[in-house]
Amino acid sequence: MIISSTLSAATEKNAKLESELLNKTCQCVYLNRKALCDELTLWGSSELCYEIADQRAHLFAEAAVFVTADNLSKQKAIITAVEKVIALPAYKEHVLAYAPYTAHFTPKAHGVFFGYDFHLSPSGPQLIEINTNAGGALLSAVMESSKKSCQHSHSGSNKSKHPEQLFLKMFAAEWESEERSYPLRCIAIVDTAPQQQYLFPEFLLFKRLFEQQGLKVIICDPSELSFKSGRLWLDQQPIDLVYNRLTDFSLEAPEHQDLRNAYMDSAVVVTPHPLSHALYADKRNLSLLTDESALKALGLDDTTRATLLSGIAHTIIVTPPDADTLWHNRKQLFFKPAKGYGSKAAYRGDKLTHRVFNEILQNNYVAQTLVPPSKRYLKINDEITEYKFDLRMYVYQGETQLTIARLYQGQTTNFRTPGGGFAPVVAVT
Repeated sequence: MIISSTLSAATEKNAKLESELLNKTCQCVYLNRKALCDELTLWGSSELCYEIADQRAHLFAEAAVFVTADNLSKQKAIITAVEKVIALPAYKEHVLAYAPYTAHFTPKAHGVFFGYDFHLSPSGPQLIEINTNAGGALLSAVMESSKKSCQHSHSGSNKSKHPEQLFLKMFAAEWESEERSYPLRCIAIVDTAPQQQYLFPEFLLFKRLFEQQGLKVIICDPSELSFKSGRLWLDQQPIDLVYNRLTDFSLEAPEHQDLRNAYMDSAVVVTPHPLSHALYADKRNLSLLTDESALKALGLDDTTRATLLSGIAHTIIVTPPDADTLWHNRKQLFFKPAKGYGSKAAYRGDKLTHRVFNEILQNNYVAQTLVPPSKRYLKINDEITEYKFDLRMYVYQGETQLTIARLYQGQTTNFRTPGGGFAPVVAVT
């Protein structure tokens, strides 16, 4: 018998016992750093081993996370329900009312690497947010290839053995959707000061992956790009597609003017793009997705409404008239900026000061019912250590490509926790 590490409803004592039982009954998936470096070497870069093993020691967790197959199935049902709503014209009209002007341009590309993030509650999975340039997918795919598999007969990891092939098909689909009259030749992976980004090794992996398909690949800061003669350029190199890793989701910053203008002029394919963020990732959208009256007004069927209302952490838009009620209930709430990312400027209500709360009231924030993360207990240096974790499903056009977990300590995922980081997910029955 395998005990799931979905431990939200367990007492700390029982959780520790379950963790010990897991270690005894199953040769658990764990990180083999030598195997990881061997796998990275197959990608043709010793630089990657240095960047990950030496410079980012806590990028990958030391152990897997065990989740019931039923929970994973429920997460996919929640994603299907969300996609059903987002496809409605009335939904698009609603969210574009508060979206930036760049989101009103409608490209044909869908957007790559949507990350659906879940916490597991005693009553089942709860979607806490959606990201539209979710990092870590290719890194996690490499980790999956190098891991030591769980030997127990009731376990199993993601069905896709080669998710990187799914990723290539996804980028090809993005290009083909725009119906260009010429073939894809050059991709730019774009982020602010890319070599300083914590996930820079993933950019190198994508560069190698695309180059294996015969493509020219550039990693650059958007300020290096220029829009002229109807094309986007880096020096003398015309760029066909931009893999967008920027956190300026609307491309409104002055230093992104050339990229923005090329995108708005259909001179380059940008993915993900401002419209995908407006439709999926603006956290104000969650207030609509958890409002029963609004969902009824959209004409959704009973089953879809029930899935959304039970499967998404209830969210409301913060407004000054609600200040007293919000402050009174703050210990049960989590406050997030509407356009936030990476848990920046996000606050647990029980940690709020009056000063910070007043700042929240003056900005675009949502308040979400607090769903504590699940716990995973690992033996580190002969001591049982508690970790939190969330689950992320990487999704393209409603289809889940890969599921991973992120182990951490503290308030948010941080990739600074010894033993923490991206972790494989093992489904158990």
